[in-house]
Amino acid sequence: MDKLDDVIEFIQELSEDRRVPRNIRALIQEAVDTLTDEKQTATVKLSTATSLLDEASNDPNIPSHTRTQIWNIVSMLESLQSEQD
Repeated sequence: MDKLDDVIEFIQELSEDRRVPRNIRALIQEAVDTLTDEKQTATVKLSTATSLLDEASNDPNIPSHTRTQIWNIVSMLESLQSEQD
């Protein structure tokens, strides 16, 4: 899953951005942890990470550029998920 590795790298960069509020970075990092969890199936990992990122994007304190980045990541994850089906 080379595409998944690219998405994980993109999410990790976002989780290290200090302009993003701490609670949102925590949700983003939880999404990374979920995607790298070897115990879960690919479908479960993608669904859970998408849900976490969706929750982060709905936070009222999120900067608009970060919200856009999260939406882009969610689109990538949904694309990967549709490839799994």
